[in-house]
Amino acid sequence: MHLGVLSEAVKENGLFLSLADSALVDDRRIVMEAVKQNGQAFQHASEEIKCDQEFVLEAVKHDVGCFAYASDALKADREFVLMAVKLGRALQYASEEMRADWEVVLTAVKHDDDGESLEYASDALKADREFALRAVKYSGFSLKHVHQDLQSDRDVVMEAVMENGHALEYGSEELKSDRDVVLEAVKQNPTALYFASEDLQVTAFYRVATKGT
Repeated sequence: MHLGVLSEAVKENGLFLSLADSALVDDRRIVMEAVKQNGQAFQHASEEIKCDQEFVLEAVKHDVGCFAYASDALKADREFVLMAVKLGRALQYASEEMRADWEVVLTAVKHDDDGESLEYASDALKADREFALRAVKYSGFSLKHVHQDLQSDRDVVMEAVMENGHALEYGSEELKSDRDVVLEAVKQNPTALYFASEDLQVTAFYRVATKGT
């Protein structure tokens, strides 16, 4: 496909990059135009471009999913991954080693409001109590992805609900009946009462209903 024709085509549908010859998939301007239109187009870029730190980082700024098609070398490059996870949920595409790296995963959690990045961390980190205490301070919803034992850890859950009351949803049933834990959750977000045990919900309703009588 001619350069001029392809340049216009990828602006309409980035996946037209798949029709390009080897020279054009190595053309940085063409590839970036395609990526801006559809991040999945990056899979059709040349291997050289997929190894280019500056280019890949710019592509990830447009669509974090582009990191899925970056070279294995970049996915294992600690400095690069630290930059990528600040741009979105890129941890899922990083190497296994990076997903077990304390600083990398905490950085990902810090830049992810809903805590979903922790889903892609190593099992060892998810089961690490000290790590969990740090993670839930950044995003209470990280509680969803820590090891089940830590969802029953009062200190971990308390930290989580203090950051986001709705994190109570992911605490153990026992802690959903813990008055102090529920109180902290409700202080942070009154609607967190919805996730408390039925007994505490009834108690709260009774207090409101009888207030002033």
